[in-house]
Amino acid sequence: MTVVTDPAAPHAEGPAGLSVRAVTSSYGGGDRVLDGLGLTVGAGELAAVLGPSGCGKTTLLRIIAGFIRPDAGEVALGDRVISGPGVHIPPERRGVGIVAQEGALFPHLSIARNVGFGLTGAGRAERRARTAEMLGLVGLAEYGDRMPHELSGGQQQRVALARALAPRPALVLLDEPFNALDSALRAGLRSDVRAALRAAGATAVLVTHDQEEALSWADRVAVIREGRVAQCGTPDELYAAPADPWVASFVGEAVVLPARAAGGRAETALGPVAVAADADGPGTVVLRPEQLGLAPVTADSGVRGRVTEVRYHGHDALILLDVPETGRIMARVPGAPEFRPGDEAAVTASGRAVFHPA
Repeated sequence: MTVVTDPAAPHAEGPAGLSVRAVTSSYGGGDRVLDGLGLTVGAGELAAVLGPSGCGKTTLLRIIAGFIRPDAGEVALGDRVISGPGVHIPPERRGVGIVAQEGALFPHLSIARNVGFGLTGAGRAERRARTAEMLGLVGLAEYGDRMPHELSGGQQQRVALARALAPRPALVLLDEPFNALDSALRAGLRSDVRAALRAAGATAVLVTHDQEEALSWADRVAVIREGRVAQCGTPDELYAAPADPWVASFVGEAVVLPARAAGGRAETALGPVAVAADADGPGTVVLRPEQLGLAPVTADSGVRGRVTEVRYHGHDALILLDVPETGRIMARVPGAPEFRPGDEAAVTASGRAVFHPA
């Protein structure tokens, strides 16, 4: 394969769209890690690549960054092919910024020198001004003279983001950057990083296995399964209209039931539920836990279940029940639950279900 140095484009001039076309990759000629994967991210869009361990999301990130050459397919930033047949732009010339899992700051350099490290073509005054601008963007304007070990984990990740943004990259890749942080800090930092990327007008791709993180952070989410994109869409599209039961169960909690549909209704073990008018025949329906209602059992109660577990989250609770003919299901109720393990509850379903033909 020819390695193209692309002297005309040593640095990016700003955000660009990402196109990954039919990319295939395998290790050592064995099983494919990526199998004809395709993905499009618009310029200035924040995207998340979501999937379980081993699905190929990290391999995809490394191919986009230029650390791995794909076996087949093409990667382009804007109208510039950076990887493809006969083309492989080196990582340092792709105009791609990377934020790693633990910041990976240079321990012997000050925060300001870390941020300005990639500004090799800039003069001293320009480098100083751009460094100050980026530190201000991530809320660390007064920290330029400090050393990395003097900062918290969250602050170090902010510096890593500032360093990635400083050269005005075409694309920023974030490799599970919030993974090592505690949950309270993680939520706040996610919001801050998103705001900083928005302010910079950056195109960014976040790689994560955390469904909540992907749905709350990204404009668009690509769910990867066995080396391919199982579904790509906005967070609400993925949650409300999953492409199949696997996606439904992976993107948030789901209640998946055998069903038979006709005339806009589907018969399930929990009773009839509304489905699309064209749904017909055997298949499965997907309900979200918040669509299930629980009530004390009375003589008129229909479907009943026995509570096996209560997971209290403060603002709501997830209640697991065993229901005859259905098995274990889950219901989400607001506030403090009135049911405890061992209680019996009447179960009802409401709202429209997503129907998948057999």
